[in-house]
Amino acid sequence: MAPFEVMPVEALSDNYMYLIVDTSTRQAMAVDPVDADELVAAAKKLNATVIAVLTTHHHFDHAGGNNQMRQLLGSSLEVLGGDPNIQGLTRQVRDGDELALGGCAVRCLHTPCHTSGHISYVVSAPSSPNRETAVFTGDILFVGGCGRFFEGTPEQMVASAAKLAQLPAATAVYCGHEYTTKNLEFAFEVEPQNADVIAKRTWAEATRKVGGRTVPSTIGEELKYNPFMRVGVAAIKKFTGADDDVTVMRILRNKKDTFAGSSRPWIPGGGPLPGL
Repeated sequence: MAPFEVMPVEALSDNYMYLIVDTSTRQAMAVDPVDADELVAAAKKLNATVIAVLTTHHHFDHAGGNNQMRQLLGSSLEVLGGDPNIQGLTRQVRDGDELALGGCAVRCLHTPCHTSGHISYVVSAPSSPNRETAVFTGDILFVGGCGRFFEGTPEQMVASAAKLAQLPAATAVYCGHEYTTKNLEFAFEVEPQNADVIAKRTWAEATRKVGGRTVPSTIGEELKYNPFMRVGVAAIKKFTGADDDVTVMRILRNKKDTFAGSSRPWIPGGGPLPGL
């Protein structure tokens, strides 16, 4: 039996919320429960007791259900996150903080760029012989892409991507949105000869055509086809016309922001990153 299970729950138009359940104790943590009613109902179906909310960042489509979670489950429910202005926050966490979920460990990784206080959560089972690991990346890393640099810089994204790349290759990646097909359209634009991009794009489009989910991927997979995890690769540098990783990252993000297949338009007041 696996030491923990993960249940993705869809919300809004393209968001993912998650329940992480320790299989021995049935204790659970809720990740970004923007639709509290849906997630509490899902926990009941799993016979799981939610002991904490893990918030990746302060945007409403991730943190907007925190207060209702406390209304439904009690004011003693912990709401954790790295941004001090997260809705309902009861405890601010920092890079390296560790939390307990039954026999599992939850490590907080500060992965700034999308927002300045963005936290990714790494769940592992140290006593398990298979060393299962999962990371909940919110909007810092998607399948085949990454989130916009709303509060951060290309330098921060390079550092955050490198931090995530250090996780075991088999680590399951659970991200905050179903943007995969659009992300892989852009990845194909960047690396049209990359067989891993082609295979993943073909699979993702077929999966979405029948209403399936494209999460999770793995860290090892992202390193093969996600351009934002591949800024040091020669083909990516050739596409951007730049040599250093930070400039490559800046150019990639600007091109993705104006890409015809982009999932959402740039928000009012936004625009290209400075320096180009």
